[in-house]
Amino acid sequence: MLQLKNPFIFAPIKTGYSLGDGMVTDRHIAFYDVRSKYLGAIIPEPLYLDPSLREIPTQMGIDSDDKIPGLKRMTDSIHHWGTKVVAHLNHPGRMANPKIPGNAFLSSTEQACENGGAIPKRMNPEDMKKTCQLFVHAAKRAQEAGFDILELQFGHGYLLAQFISPFVNDRTDEYGGAFENRIAFPLMVLEEVKKAVALPVIVRLSGDEMLPKGIKLSEMVELSKILAGKGVAAIHVSAGSVCSTPPWFFQHMFVPKGKTWDMAKEIKEKAGVTAIFVGRVDCAEDIETLKNDYSADFIAVGRALVADPDFVGKALGEVKGRIRPCLACVEGCLGGVRSGKGLQCLINPQVGRETEPVQKADVQKKYAVVGGGLAGMEAAITLRKRGHEVDLYEKRELGGQFNLAPLTPHKHSMTKLVPYFVGELNDNNVNVIYKEASENDLISKYDGVILATGSEPSVPWIPGLTSFYWADILLKENLPQNKHVLIIGGGLIGVDVATALIPLGNKVTIVKRTTDFGGDMEIMAKTLSLKMMKDRGTVFSDHTHIEKIEGKTVYAEKNGEPIRFEDVDIIVVSTSMKSYHPLEEKLRGKIPLYVIGDAREVGNALDAIEEGFEISRAM
Repeated sequence: MLQLKNPFIFAPIKTGYSLGDGMVTDRHIAFYDVRSKYLGAIIPEPLYLDPSLREIPTQMGIDSDDKIPGLKRMTDSIHHWGTKVVAHLNHPGRMANPKIPGNAFLSSTEQACENGGAIPKRMNPEDMKKTCQLFVHAAKRAQEAGFDILELQFGHGYLLAQFISPFVNDRTDEYGGAFENRIAFPLMVLEEVKKAVALPVIVRLSGDEMLPKGIKLSEMVELSKILAGKGVAAIHVSAGSVCSTPPWFFQHMFVPKGKTWDMAKEIKEKAGVTAIFVGRVDCAEDIETLKNDYSADFIAVGRALVADPDFVGKALGEVKGRIRPCLACVEGCLGGVRSGKGLQCLINPQVGRETEPVQKADVQKKYAVVGGGLAGMEAAITLRKRGHEVDLYEKRELGGQFNLAPLTPHKHSMTKLVPYFVGELNDNNVNVIYKEASENDLISKYDGVILATGSEPSVPWIPGLTSFYWADILLKENLPQNKHVLIIGGGLIGVDVATALIPLGNKVTIVKRTTDFGGDMEIMAKTLSLKMMKDRGTVFSDHTHIEKIEGKTVYAEKNGEPIRFEDVDIIVVSTSMKSYHPLEEKLRGKIPLYVIGDAREVGNALDAIEEGFEISRAM
C-alpha cells in the first residue's frame, strides 16, 4: 500500500523543459515546486532510459549518473512540501521519435506504428536482457536521486504494452500468442527492478486500448491480480495507445469523461488491488464523484494541474479563488511540447514561467482596454493584478468570437473558458463598460490604451454572393436542418461548422483552394473531425475556386475544369479572417497605444491570451 500524505497524485506529463541533454533545469524545479504543496505525490515527466530512446529531444533523462544531482535537486524541492516523488520509467519501443538522430526502435514486432514511425527490430532474448538492465540501472539511479516510488509503464502502446497487446504482438515464440506469453517480458522487467531496489513499485497500464483487437479490460484484471501477487503497490489505470488511439491516451475533449474511472473501479474490485484513478479529473465535482461513487484509493490529476497549479488546493477549499479550468483541448500542453517551446497551456500563460510572477507596478496608472475577447479580458485582469485602474470596453458580449467555439460537437468543455474570465474580471474589480468605444472616450482620459478588437471575416468577392453565413450559423436561431449547405473555406472554422451541421441531417459540401482541410487545427481534433465528416458523407472538393452563384447553383473551377454544385440552400463563407482595429489610426500618436491579439495579427486562442498577458505584465 502506498503511504502518501493525501490521495492526490500529479500524473506524468511531458514538459520539454530540458535543453537537449536530458538534465533537470530551473524550469523543471519551479514547475513542480508550485504544484507540490497540496499533493501526496508528484510523478515528473517520463524519464528516458537511454539517449536513443527519446520521445522528444528535450525530454528529461535518467540514463547516466551525471543526471543524479539534478534529479536530486528536483526531488529535494518537492520533498520540502512533504510530497513524495515517483520516477516514471518507460521504454518507448517502436514509438521512439524517428526525427531524433540516433534513436533506436525495438518492439515485439517488426510492424511500424500505424500512424507513422520507424520500422522496429523484433526483439530477441539478448535485446530483452539489455532492456531489463536499462530499467534496473534507471531504478538504482532513481533510488540514489531521492525518488520514493517507481512507476513502470505497461500501457499506452509503449514497449511493454507492445508485448502485452494482441493487436501488436505477432510473435510465435514463448513471448507471443497466449496471454501468459505476452506478459512474460513485462513481468521479467518488473522482477528484475524489484530485486535491484527497495522502492515501492506502481504499474501504469491501459485498461483498454480502445482497439478491436487490442488490450481488453478482462485481461488487465488478470494481469493486475498477478502484479499484486508480485508485490506491486498500486495499479495506475488509464486507457488508449499513443500509437493507435491517442485521444484516449491524452483524454482529449473528443472522448467521454469517466471511461477510465470505470476501468479502474473494475480492476480495483475484481483484482482486489489498490487503484489509481486518472482521466479528465478537472473539477471539484470529479473529486467528489471519485471519492463517493468509485471509492477511489488514489486520484491522479494531470492537465488540470497544468492549467491551475492550485487545482487540488482550491478543490479542497484550502486555497481561495476560482479554479482555472482545463479545457481538455491539448492546444498548449501537447502543441507546445511538439513545437519545441515546452509545455504551455491555452488558459494559463504562466506555465513554464513560474519564476516570473505578476508583480505590482511601481506607479499605478489608468488604462483602457477596448475589446472583451480573450486577449482583452486577459490584459484587463493582468493590469488589475499589477495594481492599475482599468476600464474594459465591450460593445456586445464578453468572450467575443470564442463564444462560438463550444457550439461544435465534442467541444463542450470549452464552455468553461469565458465564464472563468468573467468571474476573474469581477473578482479583480475590472470596470466593464458595455459600449463601442470612441476616440473621445479614450483621448485624455487614460495613461494608455490596449486595442483588442479582434478580427472579422474576410469575404471574397464572388458574383451573386448576396446572402451567406459565417460561423454565426452555429447560433441556435441560425442552425439549419435537412438542407444542402456549401461551405466556402476548409480551415478551422469551415471544419467546425461542418461537424455541427452534419448531425442535423444537413448535406454538407466543403470547398477549399488547397488540399489540407482543417489547416493547422490541433491534430487530434482535426483527425477526428475529418473522420466524422467523411463517415457522414461530406463532399470534399479541393483545388476549387468559386466563380459565381446563380440562384441555388454554384459555379466553380476545380483543377482547371468547370464544375458546379446544384440545389444549394445555404452558403457559409469561412475563407479567412482579417484584423479589425478601426481606432488604431485615430489614436496612434495621441496616446500610448498597444494593439494585441487578432487586432494585431490573426492567431489562435493561446496566442491571444498569451499576448494579453505579456503586454499587460510589462505596463
